[in-house]
Amino acid sequence: MEKLTKQEEETMQLIWQLGACTVRAIVEQMPEPKTPYTTVASIVSNLKTKGFVTQSRQGNTYIYTPAIAENDYKSKFMTGFVRDYFKNSFKDMVSFFAKDEKLSPEDLQDIIHEIEKGS
Repeated sequence: MEKLTKQEEETMQLIWQLGACTVRAIVEQMPEPKTPYTTVASIVSNLKTKGFVTQSRQGNTYIYTPAIAENDYKSKFMTGFVRDYFKNSFKDMVSFFAKDEKLSPEDLQDIIHEIEKGS
């Protein structure tokens, strides 16, 4: 699975949120200042080429649907991130964020609880 650019990832987040949608619906969901319609159409076309969305036609309108589940992308992305930046160690990643005070002791307890639950 190919890594997405920042713009592709932001657009894909909206597509996952919307489900089946048009380019216009994506633009409407974007924060101000909105990306131009033609730029979003180009990004969606790239996502289609990369296999992240499928396209169907409804009258004169194209409908785009996620072809890859958000969790599948997150899992693949995070695995690559941990491999590239933390020598394939999730433990080192969590330690990094704990030392950098991005995770509180309560957050760590919650993580341990989730692990013990098997979630």
